[in-house]
Amino acid sequence: MALYNRRKPSWSVVLSSYGNHRVLLSSSAAPAPIAPAPTTMPHLLVGKPAPSLSLPDANGETYSLSPGAKEVPTALFFYPESGTYGCTKEACQFRDALAEKELYKCTKVEIVGISKDSVEKQKAFVEKEKLTYPILSDANGEARKAYHVGKSLMGLTDARVTFFIDSKGVIRDVLDTTINYGAHAKFVTKWLDKVEAENRKTAKPAEEAEIPSAASASAGEPAEA
Repeated sequence: MALYNRRKPSWSVVLSSYGNHRVLLSSSAAPAPIAPAPTTMPHLLVGKPAPSLSLPDANGETYSLSPGAKEVPTALFFYPESGTYGCTKEACQFRDALAEKELYKCTKVEIVGISKDSVEKQKAFVEKEKLTYPILSDANGEARKAYHVGKSLMGLTDARVTFFIDSKGVIRDVLDTTINYGAHAKFVTKWLDKVEAENRKTAKPAEEAEIPSAASASAGEPAEA
């Protein structure tokens, strides 16, 4: 039977029972204020030089990463765990992009993956998936600390985060999405396109400046007899 009060129309809540659950059917109380839409804050390292790292690779050898030293862009991706479904898909997408996409070849982008897994587990992962780029072991969490990469999914797992670093060693953008593992290679591809467009735009004025100089030099040469 519905509950109501004729003498107090301002009575605020009507409840109905379904088994052991009580369900709110209606309310005459003033609606709660609408919370503002969440905003995505940029990572605090965006626009800053990328930290250098030295970590063991899948062979147990020290791999030193100094973004910008080779004057090529770098895609540094942190992932939760080697061998899991999403992390395997992500790692293989980067592998395939390096082998198949001309953009990755011409930019000579450096791809590096990092997780907390041991060297032994990284070696098995690299060999099984035939990965062609460094996979590093961050067992002590040094790299995650340096790049401010934390936990995800309410602290249940390490976050999946990709940093795009330009050829000068500056972090241009960061993608932080643990569930959408397929977005990370696309994110890097988008940024490679963008920096290539920037490079072409920079190179064009320089080429145009050379043309008048060459024409002036030709005009100053004496004509042959």
